[in-house]
Amino acid sequence: MIDLSIIIVNYNVKEFLLNLLESIRKASDNLSIETIVVDNASEDGSVEAIQTKFPEVILIANEKNLGFGAANNIALEKARGKYLLLLNPDTIVKEDTFRKMIDFFDKNPNAGIAGCKVLNPDGTLQLACRRSFPGPWTSFTKVMGLSSLFPKSKLFARYNLTFLDENQTYEVDAVSGAFMMLRREVYEKIGGFDPQFFMYGEDLDLCYRTQQAGYKVYYVHSTEIFHYKGESTKRSSIDETKYFYDAMHLFVKKHLSSSFIVQGILRLAIFVRKLIAFANVYKLILLSVLFDFILMSGAVYLAEKIYANEHWLGFPGYAKPWVYFIPALLQIFISAAAGAYKKNALSVLRSLIALVYGLIILSALTYFFKQFAFSRAVVLITYGFSFITFSLWRIILKVSTGLGLVSESRKARTLIVASPAKAAELASKLKSNIVSLYQVTGFISTDRKKIGDVVGGYRVIGSLDNLRKVIAEHKIEKVIFSSDEINYDQIFYAVSESQGLNVDFMVSGKELDYLVGKSSVTMLEDLPLLKINYNISSFGHRITKLIFDKILSLIFILLLIYPFIYLAEKFRKGKGSKGDFSNFVLQIPQVLKGRKSFVGPKKSSYYGDLYVGKPGLTGLWYVENINPDDEVELKSLDLFYAKNQNIWLDLEILGRTFSKMILRTE
Repeated sequence: MIDLSIIIVNYNVKEFLLNLLESIRKASDNLSIETIVVDNASEDGSVEAIQTKFPEVILIANEKNLGFGAANNIALEKARGKYLLLLNPDTIVKEDTFRKMIDFFDKNPNAGIAGCKVLNPDGTLQLACRRSFPGPWTSFTKVMGLSSLFPKSKLFARYNLTFLDENQTYEVDAVSGAFMMLRREVYEKIGGFDPQFFMYGEDLDLCYRTQQAGYKVYYVHSTEIFHYKGESTKRSSIDETKYFYDAMHLFVKKHLSSSFIVQGILRLAIFVRKLIAFANVYKLILLSVLFDFILMSGAVYLAEKIYANEHWLGFPGYAKPWVYFIPALLQIFISAAAGAYKKNALSVLRSLIALVYGLIILSALTYFFKQFAFSRAVVLITYGFSFITFSLWRIILKVSTGLGLVSESRKARTLIVASPAKAAELASKLKSNIVSLYQVTGFISTDRKKIGDVVGGYRVIGSLDNLRKVIAEHKIEKVIFSSDEINYDQIFYAVSESQGLNVDFMVSGKELDYLVGKSSVTMLEDLPLLKINYNISSFGHRITKLIFDKILSLIFILLLIYPFIYLAEKFRKGKGSKGDFSNFVLQIPQVLKGRKSFVGPKKSSYYGDLYVGKPGLTGLWYVENINPDDEVELKSLDLFYAKNQNIWLDLEILGRTFSKMILRTE
């Protein structure tokens, strides 16, 4: 008989799945294991990749997304193992995981379901891997945040059991569906997942029914997995929040409906939690709407006070206070229609365009509603204020907090953990990558004797034994493991030893064609450059950049002439970098003439037929510490800029440029 049937439901997470299947291969030694993958109509080439790279996998390709529970049930019917493991595709298992879990079941005949320790990519415990059922008090303490305020309290922290030692094994109400192992006899007795649960809640339901059937559910600490939580949901159009709380409602109705009071309390708690989750997901939109409403209403009020005179004393009493609020509400609807409100970005340009639409529409409406046509001058003053305030608060928030910024121009200091040869190959790919910027600081070897060696221009600066020390000393931001050469036990150990350092740990694909990291995948394959979408090539970005260059040129020439003279005198006394700053300022007329841009590539505007922008007075080529003669790295930086160009990236690069020229901070 097969020892273990592993069931994986996949939806559009090909790279994560391939990494998982590779780790399963390594963990399958001396065990009889079958792996069943149910693909829920992925569109990322998952099916083809499995067929090519893992022919031993039993593949079930659905024609539509059936949901997590229903897809698992299809595989459960085909599974032949003594034990059944339900495993998420965005996980990685250790070499000993399956053996230790099977041993646990063999020694504990009363165990119906068990889950192992589930870790986040940074090595911290994923709280959902051990839980209590959502009873009235448990739900109340979770919703009110008491469980977070008092994580060690047995009274308040029952939901995620954070008062218990994560390094002990014990009975719990439920474990995570990311890793849920059960006996075949349990499945045969209670059946699989309830298909009413499309996503979320099905693991709670299965654990509840298992206990009702007389079995126990255990959290097992002796082995662990990594879980890149929620990747399938992020890559779908599914409203995660809605499905999660709908599942909680269904669980309450199904299992806790005997008491009207209990059900009412739980439903109220879930509803409040749903509101909080909604506010968290859409906080940027809510913040934008609130600020715009207040500022627009205030602008109407100020416009009235400014324009009031002996001929027009202000708005009549019957129109107040609605005359202050209605234009603001109308503008918010117009801004929403114009796409000015997004949950993960703040767009100054879209908000200004929406204000232009609003000005036109509001002015036109005064012709149809004469009773509110008090003064078009007030409308103009209102929108004059709004143009300034709408832009200003967005700019201040972006600059001060980074909220809504989507690009990053600074290279991340990176370590590669692999054999020297493999590390050098990976470093070469990272060097030419235009999706993300990596600055390879050095290599980490498994052999301490290799420390000090230089391979491919990079030094081996540490071993796995002192990885934490190297990360801290070199201020490392990313650590990349080669899964082909470093076993998963070593990776898990290294990550757990480096907790708290705010580092993104990544694992490379076996063929070094992608990197799997914290909720992200970086492709390293050589894509044809012309098939990549470059911001700099779009009409909107080019027009915006042209206007930006012209306005900034005039500001420099007209307003900064005296500061320039002062700085020039300062440089003549031997302070600062005379050549760089002088050359920058003296070339500004070239920007006005349209021959150059403030920010752009160093030399050419084209790589073959690909437009990458006008040559810049500065750019990533200036602010990054690179070899100016390294054509490969220059090209990589130019292409990265062309792909990600926007005004905020330009401003960030300009800020770093002046910092480097004047303050010499880089």
